[in-house]
Parts: sequence; C-alpha cells; structure tokens
Amino acid sequence: MTAAAHGALTRRDLRTLLLAALGGALEFYDFIIFVFFAAVIAQLFFPPDTPEWLRQLQAFGIFAAGYLARPLGGIVMAHFGDRVGRKRMFMLSVLLMAVPTLLMGLLPTYAEIGLAAPLLLLLLRLAQGAAVGGEVPGAWVFVSEHVPASRTGFACGVLTAGLTLGILLGSLVSSALNTWWTPEQVLDGVWRAPFVLGGVFGLFAVWLRRYLHETPVFEEMRRRRALVEGLPLRVVLSGHAREVATSMLLTWLLTAGIVVVILMTPTLVQRLYAIAPATAAQANSLATFALCFGCIAYGLAADRFGFRRVIAIGALVLAAVVFALYTGTRASPQHFTALYVLTGFCVGVVGVVPTAMVHAFPPAIRFSGISFAYNVAYAIAGGTTPLLIAWWLRSAPDAPVYYVALACLAGIVAAKLSRPHPAR
Repeated sequence: MTAAAHGALTRRDLRTLLLAALGGALEFYDFIIFVFFAAVIAQLFFPPDTPEWLRQLQAFGIFAAGYLARPLGGIVMAHFGDRVGRKRMFMLSVLLMAVPTLLMGLLPTYAEIGLAAPLLLLLLRLAQGAAVGGEVPGAWVFVSEHVPASRTGFACGVLTAGLTLGILLGSLVSSALNTWWTPEQVLDGVWRAPFVLGGVFGLFAVWLRRYLHETPVFEEMRRRRALVEGLPLRVVLSGHAREVATSMLLTWLLTAGIVVVILMTPTLVQRLYAIAPATAAQANSLATFALCFGCIAYGLAADRFGFRRVIAIGALVLAAVVFALYTGTRASPQHFTALYVLTGFCVGVVGVVPTAMVHAFPPAIRFSGISFAYNVAYAIAGGTTPLLIAWWLRSAPDAPVYYVALACLAGIVAAKLSRPHPAR
C-alpha cells in the first residue's frame, strides 16, 4: 500500500512542508520587521519639525496600511489561485513581499527626497499587505492539498508554526541590532540591514519554491474540468454564507491569541503590573517559541481527535490560562515568565483554525473562501482589538482576559456549527 493510504508523509510531502514553512517564516518576518523599527522610521521618513507623537502616529499608520491592503490582495490572488493554480500564486506572494522589503531597505529618507519618502514607503507597505493577504490562506490551501487527508492538521500546524517563527525572528533581529549598535548608528544606516536581508532571503525563498509541484487536488480538478466558472468569490458569497461566518469567527479566535496574548501582553503587563521591560521582552520571546510547538501539538491532536473537538477544548484551555496569566502575574509577578510560556503554548490552538477553514469550503472555491473570510475578519479584528482593549481597560483592569474569553467562546460556537467538506 502507498504511504498516502497509510496516512504517512512522503519525502515530497515533507519537502513541501519545509519549503512552505520556511517561505512563510521569511514572508512574515518581512511583514512584521517594520513595527520593530517604527520609531526609527518615524524619525527618518517624516519632517523633523513634526511633533514626536505625530511622527509615531504616522509611522504606525503606514504599518496599519498593510493590514488594510490584505483583503484586496488576498481576494485577487485567491481568484487566480482557484482559476489558474495554487503554485503560481504561492510563488507570486513571496515575490510581492520580498521586492518591497528589499526596496524599503534602499529607500532615500525625508532628508534626501522630502515628502516622496513617506509616500513611497506607504506604497511599498501596501504591496506587502497585498502579498501577505495571499500568502497565508494560499499556504494553508497548498500544504493541505499536498499531504494525506489524515495529516491536514499537522501540515497546517507546521505551517502556522513557521509563520510564528517569522515573528520571533523579527523580534530577535531587532533586539540584536539594538544591542550591538548604538541608537545613533542604527539611525545612521544600520536599520536598513534587516530589510535588505529580508528581501534577499525572500528572493531565495522564491527560487526554492520553483521546485514545488502543483497540488494534486487542483491538478485533478483541472483534469476533470471541474474548476469553478465565473468569479469564485461570487460562488462563495452566494452559497456558503455559513462557512464564511464560521471562518470569520475562528479568525477572531486566532486574532485574539496572536494580537492580545503575543503582541500586546508585554506592553500590558508593564503598565498593569510593573513588569520590567527586559523581563517582558524575554518572556515574550520564550512564549512565542512555545507557540511554535503548540501549533504543531494541536495540529497533531486535530488529526487524532478531530478539529472541532480540539478547537472547542483548546479554546476553553486558552481562556483559562489567559485568566491565570493575568491574575497570577498580579498576585505573584515572579511567576510571570513561566505563566507566559504556558500561555504561549496554549495559544497553539490557533494552529487548528486553518484546518477548520480548509474543511469549510469545497476545493473549487477553497482559496477564495478562506482568503475572503480570513483577511476581512483579520483586518477588522486586527484593527479594532488594540483600540477596544485600550478603551475597555479604563473601566476593567482584566479587559484582556474578558476579550480573549469572548473570542474563545466565538471559536467554540464556530467549531460546533461547522459543516466540514473533505480536504482532498
């Protein structure tokens, strides 16, 4: 019997997973590195007589523009992914990320070309957003359609771990540069290095993806002339409203885990519980590293016990450990790092979310369905979550706990309401 019949991963499957995860890590590094150097960008790309707070706001506004471009880029790339092939879009998304990142590292500053500098930076950031909008759902579809159906959870978990590793890599590179060089040296040109390296490595990832093959699922649809006619998104919106709704709720769960627990918690614990910045940063790196393993562990569990059950139980566990993280840190700050690492691992339930979305849509419209639901929901939740929690904290010190609990409840409801299609 074949390896696929046994549910075992072949050498080609493993190579596909490795290249997809590596490319995803590099692409997410390229997308996220901007935020680690936002303060430097604010000083170099805006008029020097602008108030500091306004320059910071403008820099973060350009960063946020990348999120706004995600839905459009994802929808366009998904359309062609469902019509002409997964592999072409899988390669294009990395190229569209690598080139703007490289150009960011080579851009003249405001002192050299005036207002053209922030405008060019904005255009490049929009291109990055469009690229990542196609990369994430495209990568989930690509790997899930390559591996045996019984290993979809593991494949999506490994890929999500790779994306998470890209965030960790950006944090580590930023910390290293700011440790080895003075702030003056960073401003003088060192800040360009992580962008140039990210662009070069991204181009290398494009070259590596040349050796990947089109997914067997898409090849079979093309052979049977079963590709969707017309606009795939129109089919998604007209006949799969329930699947879109459940996928958006699951994306809210994913957003809460990443944005609140991984990205916002280091700042929140400094403000709420007087945790030292160095301690918060170190604990965050450890928690993000633990999240990589959590994604894989939850993915394996989804293959063994079913993604709906794992999401439901994992969401309950996540809500509980976030409660323990914040209340435990308030009572015993010395336990913060250990609690954060445990919480980071439990955020790994988000690694099962792509498995649920892959099963939500039939193959002919899978890319478009996932891309629309995921990118629109992420743009909404990703943009409003920090503002909502900042407002909520004024009246409720445990606002992050409540917010994550609500998102976990939404994830449980979505898992119960989902109607899975075969992944293959």
